[in-house]
Amino acid sequence: MGNNTTKRIIQVIFILIVESIILFTAAWTINWPWAWIVLGVYILLLLINFFVVPAEVIEERGRKKENVKPWDKVINSINIVPTLLLYVACGLDYRFGWSGNFPFPFMVTGLLFLCAGSLLFTWSMVSNKFFSTMVRLQKDRDHSVASGGPYRVIRHPGYVGYIFMATALPVALGTLWGLVFVGMTVVLLIIRTSLEDKTLRQELKGYKEYAAKVRYRLIPFLW
Repeated sequence: MGNNTTKRIIQVIFILIVESIILFTAAWTINWPWAWIVLGVYILLLLINFFVVPAEVIEERGRKKENVKPWDKVINSINIVPTLLLYVACGLDYRFGWSGNFPFPFMVTGLLFLCAGSLLFTWSMVSNKFFSTMVRLQKDRDHSVASGGPYRVIRHPGYVGYIFMATALPVALGTLWGLVFVGMTVVLLIIRTSLEDKTLRQELKGYKEYAAKVRYRLIPFLW
């Protein structure tokens, strides 16, 4: 296991711990069964990732990035705010009962959509060995166009998976006020998708031809 792989595993565990602390602190209780169920599912999905995602992708996601696009640094920095506030809002919602007695079938559906989004995200990583945490042309790794798996249908399936996960989380927890901050993240991801697509068209050999074949960025038959 390389140093960057170890680094990425530590990063993921740290993020999960921080988000969990924020969620349970905002709720002011650890007696929240559905939060523990969601956390358990997250851990299971992360374990699946560890075993199925290529080592080189985990390595890339853990390494210090070079030639990252400045606008992507800005977007990722801004997105930290709604991401953390999502957990605050969900915790406070549960604590004060803002969403009321949320229907159990909806929460189960939310959990299923969370799993579906995570699996799409994982499939994207498996299908694209250049799947990184930041937008950059990976000249150090002979960057080429990924066109297999979900990339045969849409050009940015990883973002779709992430949006599914983020949207499903408040629903699975029965805390709909979190959707306010999910909406902010979705707007940022749409902007990021547009800028990333433009960058790849300009700088990645073969991407224009790929984009002409796979016409949609996030939503088939729409955009």
